[in-house]
Amino acid sequence: MTALFGLDLRGRSVLVAGGGAVAARRVRRFVSEGALVTVVAPQMHEDLERHALHGDVVLERRGVAPHDLDGAWFVLAATDDRELNDAIAGWAEDRQVWCIDASDASQGSARQAAMSKHGDLAIGVLSLDAPDPGRIRAVRDAIAAHLDAGEVDLRRRRPGAGRVILVGSGPGDPGLITVRGRQALSEADVVVTDRLGATELLVTVPYDVEVVNVGKSPDNHPVPQHEINRILVDRALAGKTVVRLKGGDPYVFGRGGEEVHACIEAGIDVEVVPGITSALAVPARAGIPVTQRGVATSLLVTTGHAGADAASVAAMAAGATVVILMGVTALPDIVDAALAGGCDPETPVAIVENGTTSRERITRGAMTDIVRICSETGVKPPAIIVVGEVARPGLLAGALAATPEP
Repeated sequence: MTALFGLDLRGRSVLVAGGGAVAARRVRRFVSEGALVTVVAPQMHEDLERHALHGDVVLERRGVAPHDLDGAWFVLAATDDRELNDAIAGWAEDRQVWCIDASDASQGSARQAAMSKHGDLAIGVLSLDAPDPGRIRAVRDAIAAHLDAGEVDLRRRRPGAGRVILVGSGPGDPGLITVRGRQALSEADVVVTDRLGATELLVTVPYDVEVVNVGKSPDNHPVPQHEINRILVDRALAGKTVVRLKGGDPYVFGRGGEEVHACIEAGIDVEVVPGITSALAVPARAGIPVTQRGVATSLLVTTGHAGADAASVAAMAAGATVVILMGVTALPDIVDAALAGGCDPETPVAIVENGTTSRERITRGAMTDIVRICSETGVKPPAIIVVGEVARPGLLAGALAATPEP
């Protein structure tokens, strides 16, 4: 019977005998786990050469000898000589060092599992009988897909220290949350959620997960930021895994830095899972490239809460793309400031409401007309405002053909 153990190879010496494709593939795994890898072989695969250039491994260009195993915690015998691999496995056995024999797993004392990582969990699959790499990879991939789809309850069962995970849920479409973000929701005892982002994901959490809605709108802030911070800290101090589900990315006008600071001050473990910011994703989904060769090569992202700042006015006047979040209410002031600052009155503007969702709507107009058009059509937040030539209708239909190669 084969027993399964997890080995911590961080900072520990691993010897790889052999410099071919098999060795190169296995070395990637050892390097990613933080092992101190030495490869001994007369010739080296190009991937091993690249690892050496980056300082990830040490290469010894010669044949392997028994003394190479001295001080090693783990050995991989992956030469192209089956008898030599078996001999290396014997040297490892004599020294009581774990060894994988790439030629014949039955000759070694260890087997390498097909692994996948899911937050603070790792799934490993290996063959107990004759090695069958294709089979174990297929099983691993099927299990990994099941976990990453949020179909497994990953909450901790044993009491422990609480933690907070700030998750950027993306611009609204639940399919645009990251894999790690989806995993984090499966680990949550408590979800503290905004009104923006992929809130549809909340229907997938178990019924006994506490959901705290702290969503804000432009003229309604029912839960102030200091109270949100307190909720996160209190639940985590009670030993809960708390997911702070935020729209877009936590650090792009999401006050994520304040929430992380509160957790650090309280001595709480905190993880930040980046999200796809609506500043880039919403225009992209609406067919608006925020940069385009020959049209706009610079981009400024700003918030409309305080109206138009000097940097955004200068960028608009210079012809750069300016993306404004939370700017619908302040749009008249922004337009006045832009025109006074030298922005071309015919500069295209596109406003995308409820981007990436089934309720998405795009309103377009020139700088001088956009406020009137928004008033007539009833534009409301949440919306992303894009200012610049990239917002011109039909840009992509002709831009690529008209833009020469540099």
